[in-house]
Amino acid sequence: MSDESDDCLFCKIAAGDVPADVVAQTPTALAFRDISPQAPMHVLVVPRAHYGDIAQLAAAEPALLADVVALADEVAGDLADGQFRLIFNSGPRAGQSVFHVHGHVVGGAELGWTPA
Repeated sequence: MSDESDDCLFCKIAAGDVPADVVAQTPTALAFRDISPQAPMHVLVVPRAHYGDIAQLAAAEPALLADVVALADEVAGDLADGQFRLIFNSGPRAGQSVFHVHGHVVGGAELGWTPA
C-alpha cells in the first residue's frame, strides 16, 4: 500500500470522516455516488486502502482489484440492470483528479462513445 495522504478525499470518505452517498460497501471497498454525475447512474468504487492509481493497485494487490471490480458489478446490477461501463483514469493527462484509485461505474442510459 502506498502512503496514505492526510488530505486524500477518498481516504476520508472511506474512513467515514467525509460524508458521501454510499450505495454499497464491503470490508475492502466502498461505492458512492459521484457528486458530478456524467450519466443517470454514476458511482465511484474505491478500495478502502490507499493506492494512487489502477496500476499500483493491480501490481500490489490483484485480489483487492478483483474486489473493487466485483463491487462495481454488484452496484451496476442493482442500479443499471447489469449494463455498465467501468472506467479507471490513470494519471492527470488521462483525467484523474483524485489520486486514490477509483473506478467510475456509469450506466442507466444508452452511453455515447464506444471505443473501436
